[in-house]
Amino acid sequence: MGAITVTRDLAKLIEGPHVHRNLSTPQLVEAAIARGEATLAANGALVARTGARTGRSPRDKFIVEDDSTRGKVHWGKVNQPFPREHFRALLDRVVAHMAERDLYVMDLHSGADPNYQLPTRFLCEYAWHALFVKQLFVRPLLAEPDRYAPQFTVIAAPEFEAVPERDGTKSSTFILTDFTDRIILIGGTKYAGEMKKSIFGVMNYLLPERNVLPMHCSANIGNDGSTALFFGLSGTGKTTLSADSSRRLIGDDEHGWSEDGVFNFEGGCYAKCVDLSEEKEPQIFHAIRFGSVLENVVIDSRTRIPDYTDVRFTENTRAAYPIEYIANAMIPGVGGHPRNVLFLAADAFGVLPPVARLNPNQAMYHFLSGYTAKLAGTEAGLGSEPVPEFSACFGSPFLPLAPGLYAEMLGSRLREHNAQCWLVNTGWSGGAFGVGKRMSLKITRSIVDAILNGTLAEADYAVEPAFGLSIPTSCPNVPAEILNPSNMWADKNAYDAQANLLASKFEENFSKFGVPDEVRAAGPHSRK
Repeated sequence: MGAITVTRDLAKLIEGPHVHRNLSTPQLVEAAIARGEATLAANGALVARTGARTGRSPRDKFIVEDDSTRGKVHWGKVNQPFPREHFRALLDRVVAHMAERDLYVMDLHSGADPNYQLPTRFLCEYAWHALFVKQLFVRPLLAEPDRYAPQFTVIAAPEFEAVPERDGTKSSTFILTDFTDRIILIGGTKYAGEMKKSIFGVMNYLLPERNVLPMHCSANIGNDGSTALFFGLSGTGKTTLSADSSRRLIGDDEHGWSEDGVFNFEGGCYAKCVDLSEEKEPQIFHAIRFGSVLENVVIDSRTRIPDYTDVRFTENTRAAYPIEYIANAMIPGVGGHPRNVLFLAADAFGVLPPVARLNPNQAMYHFLSGYTAKLAGTEAGLGSEPVPEFSACFGSPFLPLAPGLYAEMLGSRLREHNAQCWLVNTGWSGGAFGVGKRMSLKITRSIVDAILNGTLAEADYAVEPAFGLSIPTSCPNVPAEILNPSNMWADKNAYDAQANLLASKFEENFSKFGVPDEVRAAGPHSRK
């Protein structure tokens, strides 16, 4: 089945009475409830359960290997090859499956900048999945729908389960990307985030050829037009810190940096809900209303009020909502070249400073490292000590190409636009997890404010010896003693030992990268 036949088969699939195209938000909500897919919360949000799969399934994600991808994709544990003949056979089965069910079709875009948009069509088995993508992606003006020409098609068939022995998958779940026929095939999982992240991977593959750096970060912009980027893995505060009432939100998760500036890939936000409160995160709290989608959030059976503290299904509870639900969102989601780039790390070892100014080589080192820490007790098998987590470019699961390519692009942009990089620790101080205390959101926000308003650029700096980082000696509304992490440990020898342990973890992880000597030298060095 060649590319032409594939196109014809998909065109035939979206014809007929079983197809519902570009329904409105109320229509999709009504359909999801009528079909028993979801329920309605007291705040108006649609609430869905995703079953056994409450997050991404990385071991079940593959890229079709063919002449176009064979010498380009960075193959390995993240980018697993999948035979083309198996993909086409599985596609035939999924198309037959979808042809017998109601089909919800959404014609959307990835990319707020029209110069780099990727028209993307979603074929969804669930109405709530269609609502999810409608709210998360850029919604085109469909005054002339016949002129819409998708460049990528996503087929989401959660009720279809693969047979590994027959289909060549590792389990009943599969997330397959074919860059030749431009199709993403998802099955065996109800977790809607697979659709979002699959398209992010596509943008990471396509845009570097157009001299656009794809980035796993949030972004906002001040009244003076100054753009800031926030990189960080899950749990580091990327979404929370970029949702700032004094600045306009460009986007909370995925962006491109072109020769014109920064633009959001999406038209919505996908925020974590665990322990969400109006007091701590008012913008996100009030964005959850009619039209939003809640995943795996527990609601009271009588009052229908969400309980964001209840994690009986998963700690990865999520809310999807259109970005215009944030009061001061930047629409369209575009901004100028960033002045400040923040790398967020929730350091559970308790040794990173609350903030450090990075020189260009240190920025490259910490971008490639992509560090945060997992906490003891949050995952089976972690034991009693914190575990470092390194994700190249703060997004290694979504990088089809070699990490060094993205790092080189970032470095060239930092130099060209004189952007300042910062390392911000939103994790622990005064001891590791279980001994020390986590940085308060109030202190972290004061640090971020001082970065963005230029105060820290004018501060005096000292070099802390453990990691060789430049740390400010003062910061408004932050106690001076907190700024040097060693000050907060009662046992200085214990601090030195912990810092040496974490430095060795950095070195071990970084050994896999081929980089210039000056970049490698910019990282921490352990005492052997």
